[in-house]
Amino acid sequence: MYAPSQRALFLTTFLFCGTLIAIALYFQYAQGLEPCPLCIMQRIAIIGIGSISLLGALHNPRTTGRRCYGLVILLIAGIGAAIAGRHVWLQHLPADQVPSCGPGLGYILETLPLNEALSMIFKGSGECAAIHWSLLSLTIPGWMLVIFSSLILFSLYLLRPAAQGPA
Repeated sequence: MYAPSQRALFLTTFLFCGTLIAIALYFQYAQGLEPCPLCIMQRIAIIGIGSISLLGALHNPRTTGRRCYGLVILLIAGIGAAIAGRHVWLQHLPADQVPSCGPGLGYILETLPLNEALSMIFKGSGECAAIHWSLLSLTIPGWMLVIFSSLILFSLYLLRPAAQGPA
C-alpha cells in the first residue's frame, strides 16, 4: 500500500495553508470583505499550522518528531475549530441576539490588556455575525470549520503508531 512521505504530507499541508491565506487576502483586497476579529484569529491559526508544516517538511522527522508536529497541529487546529465554531454560532443567532459591533482588532489590542482583548475578540461582535459570502450554503466560517476539522483528522493521522513491517 502506498504511503506518502512525511515530507510530502507536511509540504502539501503548508501549500494548502498558503493557498487559504491567499484566498483570504483575495477576499479582503480584491472583493473588499474586511475581516472581523474572529476571521483574523482563524487566519492566525492557519498561518500557525502552515508554519509548523513547513518546519515539518524541512525537518522530515521520523516517528517521534512526526508525532510532536502532529500534536502541535492538533492543538492549533482545535483552537481554530473552536473559533470557527463560535463564528458560525454567531452567524446563526437571531438578529435581536447578535452582539453590537465593537471596535477594530487593532484598537482592541492597543488599548486593552491581553486577557481582556482576547476575551472581547472571542465574544465576537455584530460584524462577525454578518454573512457576506457563501458557497454550497456554507459561509466562510462554516468552510473554515470544515477545514479545521480536516486538519484535526490530518494531525490524528500524524499521531498514529509507526507502520509495522510484514510479520
